[in-house]
Amino acid sequence: MEDGKPVWAPHPADGFQLGTIVDIGANSLTIEPLKQGQKSFTAQINQVFPAEDDVNKHVEDNCDYPNWHLSTFVANILIAVNPYYDIPKLYAPETIKQYHGRSLGTLPPHVYAIADKAYRDMRVLKMSQSIIVSGESGAGKTENTKFVLRYLTTSYGTGQDIDERIVEANPLLEAFGNAKTVRNNNSSRFGKFVEIHFNEKNTVVGGFVSHYLLEKSRICQQSQEERNYHIFYRLCAGASEDIRTKFHLESPDAFRYLNRGCTRFFANKDTDKQILQNRKSPEHMKAGPLKDPLLDDQGDFNRMCGAMKKIGLDDTEKLDLFRVVAGVLHLGNIDFEEAGSTSGGCTIKNQSSQTVEYCAELLGLEEQDLSVSLTSRVMLTTAGGAKGTVIKVPLKVEQANNARDALAKAVYSRLFDHVVIRVNQCFPFHSSANFIGVLDIAGFEYFEHNSFEQFCINYCNEKLQQFFNERILKEEQELYQKEGLGVNEVRYVDNQDCIDLVEAKLVGILDILDEENRLPQPSDQHFAETVHNKHKNHFRLTVPRKSKLQVHRNVRDDEGFIVRHFAGAVCYETAKFVEKNNDALHMSLECLVSESKDRFIRDLFENSNNTKDSKQKAGKLSFISVGNKFKTQLNILLEKLRSTGSSFIRCIKPNLKMVSHQFEGAQILSQLQCSGMVSVLDLMQGGFPSRAPFHELYNMYKQYMPAKLTRLDPRLFCKALFKALGLNENDYKFGLTRVFFRPGKFKEFDQIMKSDPDHLAELVKKVNQWLICSRWKKVQWCSLSVIKLRNKMLYRASACIKMQKTVRMWLCRRKHKPRIDGLVKVRNLKNRMDKFNEVIAGLKEGKQEMSMQIQGLDAAINTTMLKIKVCEYTAKMDVQLEAEQEEAAARQNILEQERRDRELAMRIAQSELTNTPPITVSTPLIGPQVQATKAAAAGTKKYELSKWKYAELRDAINTSCDIELLAACREEFHRRLKVYHAWKSKNKKRGNNPGITEQRAPKSVTDYAQANSAPPIPARQHEVAMNRQQRYFRIPFIRPGDQYKDPQNKKKGWWYAHFDGPWIARQMELHPDKQPILLVAGKDDMEMCELSLEETGLTRKRGAEILPRQFEEIWERCGGIQYLRRAIEKRQARPTYATAMLQTLLK
Repeated sequence: MEDGKPVWAPHPADGFQLGTIVDIGANSLTIEPLKQGQKSFTAQINQVFPAEDDVNKHVEDNCDYPNWHLSTFVANILIAVNPYYDIPKLYAPETIKQYHGRSLGTLPPHVYAIADKAYRDMRVLKMSQSIIVSGESGAGKTENTKFVLRYLTTSYGTGQDIDERIVEANPLLEAFGNAKTVRNNNSSRFGKFVEIHFNEKNTVVGGFVSHYLLEKSRICQQSQEERNYHIFYRLCAGASEDIRTKFHLESPDAFRYLNRGCTRFFANKDTDKQILQNRKSPEHMKAGPLKDPLLDDQGDFNRMCGAMKKIGLDDTEKLDLFRVVAGVLHLGNIDFEEAGSTSGGCTIKNQSSQTVEYCAELLGLEEQDLSVSLTSRVMLTTAGGAKGTVIKVPLKVEQANNARDALAKAVYSRLFDHVVIRVNQCFPFHSSANFIGVLDIAGFEYFEHNSFEQFCINYCNEKLQQFFNERILKEEQELYQKEGLGVNEVRYVDNQDCIDLVEAKLVGILDILDEENRLPQPSDQHFAETVHNKHKNHFRLTVPRKSKLQVHRNVRDDEGFIVRHFAGAVCYETAKFVEKNNDALHMSLECLVSESKDRFIRDLFENSNNTKDSKQKAGKLSFISVGNKFKTQLNILLEKLRSTGSSFIRCIKPNLKMVSHQFEGAQILSQLQCSGMVSVLDLMQGGFPSRAPFHELYNMYKQYMPAKLTRLDPRLFCKALFKALGLNENDYKFGLTRVFFRPGKFKEFDQIMKSDPDHLAELVKKVNQWLICSRWKKVQWCSLSVIKLRNKMLYRASACIKMQKTVRMWLCRRKHKPRIDGLVKVRNLKNRMDKFNEVIAGLKEGKQEMSMQIQGLDAAINTTMLKIKVCEYTAKMDVQLEAEQEEAAARQNILEQERRDRELAMRIAQSELTNTPPITVSTPLIGPQVQATKAAAAGTKKYELSKWKYAELRDAINTSCDIELLAACREEFHRRLKVYHAWKSKNKKRGNNPGITEQRAPKSVTDYAQANSAPPIPARQHEVAMNRQQRYFRIPFIRPGDQYKDPQNKKKGWWYAHFDGPWIARQMELHPDKQPILLVAGKDDMEMCELSLEETGLTRKRGAEILPRQFEEIWERCGGIQYLRRAIEKRQARPTYATAMLQTLLK
C-alpha cells in the first residue's frame, strides 16, 4: 500500500470506509476519507486493506443495500438484511415460481432459494432438513420464517385446504406470542420449530409446531416503551361492541397489565380513523398511533378471526379464547389493602369488588372463592406421616399481588398452550417420509435491564451458535481432513465454556438457581452471591461494577452478574430470578381453577392437575423448574437438528432505530463478527460446501447404464460424468469417498444431482460418448507414446555408443599418448639413420668404425622402441605377481601360527582337566608377542589389556597358562563384545527395519542386564574359583522376527546355556518350526550371549537352572557332539570344559 492509493479502513460508524493514505506511522496509518466533508482518522496497519484503483468501477454486489439488494450468499448460507418496509413483488407468487427448482446462484440471493434448496436436498438425499433462522431481535426472523413456509406450501403442497392452514396458523400464533419491544415491533416472545411433513411423493401432508419458553413476565409488567402481547390490544381495538360489552372491555389504559407500558395501537391513517375514540388511550390520542408496515391492530384482529375460521375454530371456541384473555386483563385490576384485624392479612379493596365479579364471571369461578384464594393460602399439617388439619394462612398485600399475578400468568400460558395444540390439530398427518423444519426463536437480546427471560433466550442462542460452529466450521473441517482435501485450517471461537457456565451439573447457573428455589427461604441476593462464589475466576462471568455502562456499574454484586456471550457482554439483574424460575401455583389457586364451572377453564388445567402431588403442594408453592424444563426442551431440539441436514439464514438489522433506508455499517459488521460469519468466509473461500458420495451418484445412474458402464468403479464413473459435462477441474475436487464442489457452483452440482429419469438417461448417454472418445484418444496417445519411446530408445542407444566410443578414445589417448609421442620421435630418429649410412658410405677414412657406431645406435633405437611398447606392462605384471606372493606367504604364516596356538591351548586344557602340571612348551613354539605378554604378567600381575589387539587377546585366551591372565583376557574380550554389539544395535536401529534386531539371548535376560548396573568385579581368587564352576540354564525364548507374526506365542522356543565359570561356553535355541541353533565359544562368539553369568540374572530366576544331564541330553539329541567335534578339528573352538570332556571321550 502506497500513499495516495485507495484503501478500506475501519471506521467507528460505517464499519469500513473508503479513503486514501496520507501518513504512515509506526503502527498506524492516517486515512483521509474520499467522501467530502469527512475528517481524517487513524487506523491500525493490520486492519487496513487495499481497494480497487478505480473507485468508481462498477462491481455487482449481492448485498448492495442502497440499490435494494437485501440478501447475499456465503456459500449456502443466506445473509438477509431487514429493509423495514414492504418491497413490491419481492415475495409475490410470481417470484415463488421463478425460484422453483432453481439452483443457488442462478438467480439473485433470496430466502426462496434456501427453501427450494432444502426441499431438493430432502428429495435427493432422502433425509429431513432444517432451516435455522437466526439473528438479533428485530432482524426479521419471523417474517423470513413465514416466507419459507409460504414457499414450501405453495410450491410443493397438494393444493388442498391443509396448505392454507399451515400458512394461516402464523397470525394466530403471533397474536398470542408476539409483542412490541424496544428493538422490535413484532418480537416473538417464544420460540417455535415448525415442521412441514412430506409423504413418499414429496408433497406436503401436514405440519407440527413445537414452542419453547413463552415470556410470562410480560403478561403482568412491561417497560415504558414496550407492550403486552398483541392479542390484548387487538381485542380492545377490533372487537365488536357486543364482545366489548359482554367481556366488559375498555381502552388499554384502563387495565393495570397494559397501562404500565405503551398503550398506543398500531394503525395507519385509514385504520386509525376507524378506531372509536372510547377505545383509544390518552397516550394514543396525544402521540398518535404506532406505525409499522406489517402491523395494524384493528386489521390484524380481523385477519386473526379469519385465520381462526380457516384452521377450524368455531365461534364458541373463538369467544372462549377472547373471554379468557379478557379475564386475565380484569384479574390484573384487582387491588388489595391491609386488613383491619390483627390477623396480619389483607382484603380486596371495595373499588375492586366489581372487577372481582367480572373475573369470576369470565373465568367461571365463584366470587367468594376467588376472593378467599387470592387473600389466603391453604396449609395441610402432617402428623406421623398422615394428613392432619387444613389451615388457612392469610396473605400480606405483597403476597396477594404475587398470587394474583401468578394466577394470571398460569391462565395465559395454558391458554397459549391450548392455542398451539389447536393449531397442530388443524393440519394433522398420519404418515410422513421426511420433514423440513423451520426454527424461529428469539434472537440475542441485551437491554438496559435484563432479567431471567433474556438469560434463557441468550442461553438458547449460545447453544444455536455452537450448533452453527459445529455444523459449518468444525464438522466441515473434519470432513475435509478426513477426505484429504488439503484445505487450510480456520480457527473460530468455541463457546463451550459459556454453555458450561450456564448448564453444568451442580455448578451451572441453572442448577444453582434450582437449588436456591428448594431452600426454605429462597433469595435472589443469595443466588447472585452463590453464582459469584462458585465462578470467581471464570472468564465468561464478572461482577456488574466492571461493566462499561454506567447504569450497570450501579448494580451491586448481590443484585446481578455479567456474562460474556458470543455476541457481547450482558448484565443480568437477578431480581425475581427465583420467582420466574418456578412454574407452579400453590394449592389454593390450583384447586380454584380446577373446580371452575366453565368447562374450557377446567380443560386448560386438567393435564397439569393430574400430574401434581397434592401432598407436595400442601402449605407452600411446589417447585417446577422453568430453566431446567427449557434446557431439556432445547437439548431435544438440538438432537433433532443434528439428525437433519441444515441450512442457515442469518438475519441482519441495518440499524438500531428500526427505520428504512438507513445503513449502519459498524452495527452490521458487529452482527456478522458475533455470528461467526468471518470464520465462515475464511473457510468457504477455500472450501467445498456441496458434496455427494461416489456410490450415491453411481447408484442414482446405475439403472440407466448399459452393461459395459456398470463395470466401472464408482469413482471412475464420477470422473467420466464430470468430464462428459465439461466441468472445470478447478470447480470440484475428489476426496476419498466423495466429490466436493466449490462455492458458487451449485448449478453444476444440482445438474448432477437432478433425479429426473430423462435427465439421468441423457447424462448416461453423454458419459458413454465421453468414455468412447477418451478411450480412443488413449489408444492414439498410447500408440504415439510407444513409437516415441522406441525412437527415443534407439536414439539413446546410438548416443550411448557414440559416447562410449568417444570416451574410450579419449582414455586410450590419455593413457598411451606419452608412449606414442616417444615412438614417433624415436621412429623419426630411426628414419634419419639412412642419411647417416649414406654419409658414412661416402667417407674415405674411419668408415668401418663409423658403421659400427651407427649399427650400435640403430640397435639401441630398436631396444628403446621395444621397451616403450612392452616394458611398462611387464613391469606392472611383475609388481602384481610379487605382491600376490607376499600376501600368500603372510597368510600361510598366520595359519601356521594359529595351528600352533590351538595345539598349545588343547594341551593346556587337557592338563587342567586331569589336574596335572601344565605341559612345558618350548619358547620357539610361542609367538613373540605372547611371550612378552607373559613375561610382563609374571613380573607385575597388572595387565593393560585395553591396548592389546583382538588377535593378541585370542592368542592369550587360547595359549596362556597363567590362570589370572586368562581370566583377565576373557573379561576384556567379553567387554569388547558388549561394546561391539551395542554399537551394532545402535546403528541397526537407523536402518529400514529398526523393529527387528539380532537377539543373542532372550529379552528377559537383556532387559535384566539393562535395568541393573554391572556387578562389581570379583577378586581374582574368587574369579579363579568361579572358573571351575559349570552351570546350565533353560528359559523360554521368542525370536524378534516372530513376535509380530505370532501374537498368540504359538512359536515360543527354548534357550539353553552352558556357563563355564562366568562366561558362556555352549548355547542352544530350539524352536518348533525351525532347525536347532547350536553355538560354541570360539567359533560363534559373535552370535552368543556376551554377558557374564552375574549380569544375565539367570541365577535369580526360579526354575531357570537345570541339571547337567538334562542339558547334555538335549545337546546330544540335537547333534551338538558332532558340531563341537568339527569345530575342534578345524581349530575353531576355544578350549573349555566341554571341549576337554569331548576330547577325553574320543580318546
